Amino acid sequence: MVLPRKLPGMPGWPAALGLRLPQKFLFLLFLSGLLTLCFGALFLLPDSSRFKRLFLPRRATSSSSSSSSSSSTRDTELPRSPPAAAEPRHASPAAPRRLREKLRARNAAPAAHTAPASRPHGPDGERPAEVGTGAPRESRAPFRFDYERFRQSLRHPVRGERPDQDPDIRARKMKIKEMMKFAWDNYKQYALGKNELRPLTKNGHIGNMFGGLRGATVVDALDTLYIMELEEEFQEAKTWVEKSFDLNVNGEASLFEVNIRYIGGLLAAYYLTGEEVFKSKALELGEKLLPAFNTPTGIPRGVINLGSGMSWSWGWASAGSSILAEFGTLHLEFLHLTELSGNPVFAEKVLNIRKVLRRVEKPQGLYPNFLSPVTGNWVQHHVSIGGLGDSFYEYLIKSWLMSDKKDSEAKKMYDDALEAIEKHLVKKSAGGLTYIAEWRGGILDHKMGHLACFSGGMIALGAEHGGEEKKQHYMDLAAEITNTCHESYARSDTKLGPEAFRFDAGTEAMATRLSERYYILRPEVVESYVYMWRLTHDVKYRQWGWEVVKALEKHCRVEAGFSGIRDVYTTVPTHDNMQQSFFLAETLKYLYLLFCEDDVLSLDDWVFNTEAHPLPVNHSNFKPKASVQ
Repeated sequence: MVLPRKLPGMPGWPAALGLRLPQKFLFLLFLSGLLTLCFGALFLLPDSSRFKRLFLPRRATSSSSSSSSSSSTRDTELPRSPPAAAEPRHASPAAPRRLREKLRARNAAPAAHTAPASRPHGPDGERPAEVGTGAPRESRAPFRFDYERFRQSLRHPVRGERPDQDPDIRARKMKIKEMMKFAWDNYKQYALGKNELRPLTKNGHIGNMFGGLRGATVVDALDTLYIMELEEEFQEAKTWVEKSFDLNVNGEASLFEVNIRYIGGLLAAYYLTGEEVFKSKALELGEKLLPAFNTPTGIPRGVINLGSGMSWSWGWASAGSSILAEFGTLHLEFLHLTELSGNPVFAEKVLNIRKVLRRVEKPQGLYPNFLSPVTGNWVQHHVSIGGLGDSFYEYLIKSWLMSDKKDSEAKKMYDDALEAIEKHLVKKSAGGLTYIAEWRGGILDHKMGHLACFSGGMIALGAEHGGEEKKQHYMDLAAEITNTCHESYARSDTKLGPEAFRFDAGTEAMATRLSERYYILRPEVVESYVYMWRLTHDVKYRQWGWEVVKALEKHCRVEAGFSGIRDVYTTVPTHDNMQQSFFLAETLKYLYLLFCEDDVLSLDDWVFNTEAHPLPVNHSNFKPKASVQ
């Protein structure tokens, strides 16, 4: 660029400024930088629209202003909808887009067209309870679960009302109650606040399954203490939950274990007592589990950090897969979280799992144990009714029962699965024992785990509601499987069953490997005794249960609690120094119920989650309502 050295009537401008030739270039550089900075500031500063009007056409200015004012709400609001804060807490950008749109549409619906909140496990097609109405947030009535109406809907008192007729039966029930008190008192003395008691060393165990949560035995024991009318002990447990149960933890937790033990235990305690602390803790903990569902398919991963919300699959799970028995054992608890909160997100998460499982092809009608949370396809074809698969099938039939037999989708999935299991996995040994084998890509492994022994009770529970011919067929099958599991106890020296037993090389219903000979106070065999007793009233099931009580007293009771044993085939067993929390939640509860009248936690009113925590059936004569607290 050439600048005139001189303007008319003026001396040359460099001279006027007193600048020499080398200095004028520095001056020009400074001047150009200053102009650039000023004009850039006009257009780039945050509140520059008033200056842009000086340089831009009016239409462009209007468009820019409108765009700026609406950009902060586009992703969270629809026109005339409530503020974004009215959305459920977990309808975040990380949640699936379709769920966010569905929840926004609900919040945007006119108040006049909002239906009353309904139970998520009601009639087919019934929607989960709604979060809110179309009214402004500050004028909405908070959702409140009507506990009194719920209690009135129960057909039997929780603890029953029929008197004990047989003094011997009453004495046995009182013995089991004493065992529960002994287990609790020693836990309280030596390990209160820890997850489990180590009865030999008289201290507590924390473990790494619960992500930093404490008090697993406290939460697992709450409903058992209540049902057994151990009032003082129940109040001790409740006080610990109120004052010491901290949910602000940061550690990796099993989604499955936290759900069935903590959320299941807290929900059951609330439904039994109406104490709000149990409900609020359950809902808060439920929200902490939701990030595990943030996968391409919505199938949750098995491990979650309860502080950060990060989730991942178990390191031992094939190709980063999720486990059928883990993501398939959320349905009961999550429907009740929606029930008590009015927030549909919990129900939607588990209903989406159903959707994925309906879509994926089932080999021979069977459900393999490993599913990719990324693709929604099976990772390998290993099928088991024991570990890795067990409670998925249990929750299908119990979802139907919990819906007051209205969840026909769950019933069909259960019926189809059981038909495939009977066709491909149910076998009979040379000695006449019926068992359920495992299936590995078409090759059978003729073993049955202790965990699979729940299936006798499950099949009986489902048979009770079939046609007469089918009912008898499945009741017979349930009795045969329960008898096989009893044989695994009867053939051991301690009269307690091994972790797994086999049917090969001439061996039947016995463990053939050293790694399968232990017993860790498991409840599944006794669980089947309870269902078989209540549905048949065959006295042999009570007798078999009493044999378990005597074996526990003889081989598992130690000075400061109960311990598992390392080998059921020796009369002088070595103890494993662990009183499992599920011993109080399940084993002792089921033994107690075996000697109670049928109206104590009646099957008309309750289903048990897979940790034996009772959750109520949705009777058609009861609907919760949303009202001002």
